[in-house]
Amino acid sequence: MQLGNYLGALRNWVIGQHECDGLYGIVDLHALTVAEQPGVVGQATVELAAIFFAVGLDPEIATVFVQSHVPEHTQLSWIMECNVSYGELSRMTQFKDKTAKREGSFISAGLFSYPALMAADILLYDADEVPVGDDQRQHVEITRDIALRFNSRFGETFVIPKAVMPKAGARVMDLQDPTSKMSKTAATDAGLINMLDDPAAILKKFKRAVTDSENEVRFDRVTKPGISNLLEIHAAATGRTPEAVAADYTQYGALKVATGEAVIELLRPIQTRYAELISDPGELASLLRTGSQKARTIASATLSRVYDHIGLLRA
Repeated sequence: MQLGNYLGALRNWVIGQHECDGLYGIVDLHALTVAEQPGVVGQATVELAAIFFAVGLDPEIATVFVQSHVPEHTQLSWIMECNVSYGELSRMTQFKDKTAKREGSFISAGLFSYPALMAADILLYDADEVPVGDDQRQHVEITRDIALRFNSRFGETFVIPKAVMPKAGARVMDLQDPTSKMSKTAATDAGLINMLDDPAAILKKFKRAVTDSENEVRFDRVTKPGISNLLEIHAAATGRTPEAVAADYTQYGALKVATGEAVIELLRPIQTRYAELISDPGELASLLRTGSQKARTIASATLSRVYDHIGLLRA
């Protein structure tokens, strides 16, 4: 997780958990489409869970669970595969993009069929809304198509979900390329602020942030993307507007340092809580067990309904 993930999404999840019945799945089975070494996915799952709780997702309110801990996901996934066509799966943009990037490498069948598992992830929980970015809308559309086809064949079974745009969070750009979003896929991490970076590393990256050859601090995304990025990050970290922050500074260097320090203070309590959780695997496992039990209560009821509507012979 990096700063863009937090300011753009995770922080809104924490607010949103009080506004609806939210389920937050750590989809470790999806990661297997590209995982080729043992132990990596499990460790990443633990670390991501610790971050979810550290940012403020409350296990008493939100349902935070690990996908592989709820076997109904894979059970429903096969039924989803039997209700989606080869043509529909082959038209998925992300499959085309990912296979192009892995040309010449091993491409798993799971990379082709994973939209069926994603459909199961959604439909198991009678989800009304799925908050997604534009790049994920196609997955919600194919989920809707599968659900409608199943309901037509076997009777009303699934809630038909809709894609919704999440509340707008701060737009965080790469510190070395302020015209591109901050992302783990960047060629270098020099412009990337990881949520677990130590304060010295964070400050160093902000001091080296790319700006421009002028000397006026003002908010203008078009002509001053580097300075505007710093202003937006500073504003998001301190609860102000970029324009208000700009009025406080006349020098780029001072703005860079102040923004770095604001981010350090923003992340400090999260890093502290993360350190507590990651050092207590028993507590973390207990929190995930609670979430998975809550998830299974819903998922098992849905799967039972699916089996009954198909007319499968019960054991």
